[in-house]
Amino acid sequence: MSADPEKLRVGIRIPPCDRADRIVETVRRAEALGFDEAWFPDSQLLWRDVFTVLTAAALGTERIGLGTAVTNLVTRHPAVVASAARSVAELAPGRFALGLGVGNSSVGPVGLRQSTTKAMREGLALLRALLDGEDWDFDGPAGTVRSRLRDPCPEVPLHMAASGPKNLRLAGEAADGVILLSGASPRTLAEATARVREGAEAAGRDIGTVPLTVSAYCAVTDDIEAAARQIKPICASIAQNGGAPFLALAGIDVCVPDVVEGVYPDLVHAENWEAAVEVTSQWVSDEAALRFAEEFCVFGTADEIAVRLRTLQAHGVSGVFLQHVGSYEPPTELIEAVGTSVLPAL
Repeated sequence: MSADPEKLRVGIRIPPCDRADRIVETVRRAEALGFDEAWFPDSQLLWRDVFTVLTAAALGTERIGLGTAVTNLVTRHPAVVASAARSVAELAPGRFALGLGVGNSSVGPVGLRQSTTKAMREGLALLRALLDGEDWDFDGPAGTVRSRLRDPCPEVPLHMAASGPKNLRLAGEAADGVILLSGASPRTLAEATARVREGAEAAGRDIGTVPLTVSAYCAVTDDIEAAARQIKPICASIAQNGGAPFLALAGIDVCVPDVVEGVYPDLVHAENWEAAVEVTSQWVSDEAALRFAEEFCVFGTADEIAVRLRTLQAHGVSGVFLQHVGSYEPPTELIEAVGTSVLPAL
């Protein structure tokens, strides 16, 4: 995605939770209100196929940037991803970015493991080679086969989502952009950015040339306490998946068991959100949820959110994509609230 380096790119995360033609209407509204980017998550059992939705969005919009946030190289072979990415990029020249991650909600429900850092490194190299039109030696049960992608598309940028130190360093070293999963907390953001810088410097790159995009939950509200209660499952999931030290940096002490019964398919993508809020309330107090909302999320009035976004940019962030709570309805209210009150303030 091309962008003005002096302007903070503000995007919106849109789960492919409905028919592609209906999702396109949501993307068009975001485009009309001035959002710079629309990012689509990929999870084959939760949502419609992400590249099908992206194709419809590419054909149905003119300006807004489009990207995966994120797809993976476990349920999808890298060669399949390269072909899909090339196909979307052809329909939206200069507007598409391929966001990649370890798998999360794609791999868990089908009994597969997330990508290791080693696998991500190899996958990034393979994808870049194919998109650049280079030959690649594929090793399989039938032996080694040398192949290439016909009609390659070298201009597709590869963005890597990362939260742990190893993957953050890899992203700084090898990706064209980094999607930071550390939230909007200045403390964790500084830590994450430092790891990305280490990777970039090790590869002889200038971190200033690597776009940094922050993923953050957002709510335009004058009642943060009430809104914060709704993100208890998000806070609990972070603690459950090794993020307790990051939460502790902000004075949030949360301990969640490895297995939480009664929530399907997981805490972040719970089908019954109110039930997930009730379940996680036994580990995440109202006070902890409020602290989490204030530190890691972008909650508040339109003016407060505008100030928060400017602060992120001052910390070296080049883009942010905002998320609403929930996975099975489009972020219609968030798009309207941010588009009509926050973006004009920026």
